[in-house]
Amino acid sequence: MTSPQPEGLSSSAKYALCLGALGVVFGDIGTSPLYTMHECITHLPAGSGTDGMLGILSLIFWSLVLVVSVKYLGFITKADNHGEGGIFALLALIHAHREAEPHKREVRHGLGVAVVIILIGAALLFGDGIITPAISVLGAAEGLNAISPGFGPYVPWIACVVLAGLFWFQKNGTMRIGAIFGPVMLVWFITLGGLGAWYVIKAPGVFKAINPAYGIALLHNAPSEVATLLGSIVLAITGAEALYADMGHFGKRSISIAWYAVAFPGLILNYFGQVAFLMLNPRSSENPFFAMAPGGFAQAALTGLSIVAAIIASQALISGAYSLSRQAIQLGYFPRLKINHTSAGHSGQIYVPFVNTLLAIGCILTVLFFGSTSRLASAYGIAVTGTMAITTGAYYLVARKNWNWPLWKAGAVCAVFLLIDVSFFGANARKLTDGGWFPLVIAAAVLAVMHTWKTGRNVVFERVYGGNVTEEELVTIARSQYVFRVPGAAVFMVGSPRGTPLALLHHVKANRCLHKTVVLLSIMTEDQPTVAAVNRLRLREIGEGVWRATGHYGYMESPDVSNLVELIKLAGLTIKAQSATYFFSREMVMTGGNTGMWEWEKSFYSFLIRNARPAKDYYNITPSQIIEIGLPVQL
Repeated sequence: MTSPQPEGLSSSAKYALCLGALGVVFGDIGTSPLYTMHECITHLPAGSGTDGMLGILSLIFWSLVLVVSVKYLGFITKADNHGEGGIFALLALIHAHREAEPHKREVRHGLGVAVVIILIGAALLFGDGIITPAISVLGAAEGLNAISPGFGPYVPWIACVVLAGLFWFQKNGTMRIGAIFGPVMLVWFITLGGLGAWYVIKAPGVFKAINPAYGIALLHNAPSEVATLLGSIVLAITGAEALYADMGHFGKRSISIAWYAVAFPGLILNYFGQVAFLMLNPRSSENPFFAMAPGGFAQAALTGLSIVAAIIASQALISGAYSLSRQAIQLGYFPRLKINHTSAGHSGQIYVPFVNTLLAIGCILTVLFFGSTSRLASAYGIAVTGTMAITTGAYYLVARKNWNWPLWKAGAVCAVFLLIDVSFFGANARKLTDGGWFPLVIAAAVLAVMHTWKTGRNVVFERVYGGNVTEEELVTIARSQYVFRVPGAAVFMVGSPRGTPLALLHHVKANRCLHKTVVLLSIMTEDQPTVAAVNRLRLREIGEGVWRATGHYGYMESPDVSNLVELIKLAGLTIKAQSATYFFSREMVMTGGNTGMWEWEKSFYSFLIRNARPAKDYYNITPSQIIEIGLPVQL
């Protein structure tokens, strides 16, 4: 149930993991002080006075405690799948339970209500991956206005240049980024804590905000005012879901140490310090974060550090988007994309060029469209709180079905979390007309891709592999006097570990020949992030020189057919990866059939499969050894 901790690591290696987690995981939530308190004070109900500011501070404090410390670090991160986190890890755990109970398996064409809801949560995270870098970098760049109002017109363009540089640097990999970003974020959190502590010492009365009564009292205002205020409070906890999604990069232990030792104290001191500043300067209309720093060089240095920290803040969501993309591909919910591994020692550290390009374009266009954090804040929050609520629901299913928690225990825990999630989501739902529609449009587009690809692949799977020639009939064909057996080995890539691929039958029918050694190779993705080397390959003989091989990979791994063929050779078959011929079927999808898919889905799936990365490229095989056989499929 809990993620395994790395064994045998030196103290310096553990320190590096904690520092890397500080740089990659907590960048988003670490830069929330840039704009959160300013937005909250702007929406503070009239006449609230000092008690109102203490109420805001109380709500922020308890939100961080209950959502980050209790919900995510205390409970959600326990729902790891062999050390990997994220909403797809929850989906994989649910899948694993259903596979263990055949009477509860999903029908082939239906994805199931729970699965669709979880896919919605994943789609919302992709929307958050566009908005978070945009608002973080834009918020930091707006600090230039505190230096000189003349920077105003250029702030969005400066933010765009910074974002372009950030996405360009992504190809260097998470470890290298973490090694650079970690020390910077350490300095950032120390700066946050130091600035806050300076004013807390001057106005220690702010510690009264630890009493939740101040926050509860503020919630007794008019519902419309409370909803607007909660929509700003939620800005303080954005990044909590990325903490869970990035768990596989650094491990729960490293993330927990980084949170409790550095990030949490720095954030709390800074938020308390901002309110202390406002209590000491009640007429100030400036952003309290930048106003806390002395004018001149100190304020300019803080602005520069803020921009660097904002760049780092984007990393948690960007890294999370890469991980989500690969998990979606391996679980069959996303078209194949090129995935670059950026670390030999950490399989979870990857770079997905296509996703990186889409995020870069989306972030830059978002900055140019909204132009300021005040406008962009209206679009922020819906994606985060929606995903949080869905994560709670998925966690309930895992706790009940996989861990056999009693109803009272799972219900009580998840009810508390869901109450918080739904309250924040409801507050942000009021922002729909002011920009909240933006992340929902992005999520809808991603969901359409995932649903269409999964449904289309299921239909094609049944059309191509359902009801075809059995293994016994294949042996009969192989020993037929009309089929000439030629020297060498042929590997037929098969989507199912049962039956006979149509590509083989088309080959025999057209050429009247078959290689002496024939391997029907299937690649299966398991509901776990990695598969042990001893379980990588399953091999059995069908007869007449025909063998069936199944390669098992986790959803966080990328298949390597050349390596599998070497394992087959070690098992005793006469086959060489460098000289074997690999046969692939390439489905040519046509619409107009009688499947249950909508017509727009058929056309969209046809578009996706034409533009997906070919399977022959995805499996790491030399192109000169590949033969593709076209198979028309009508949806």
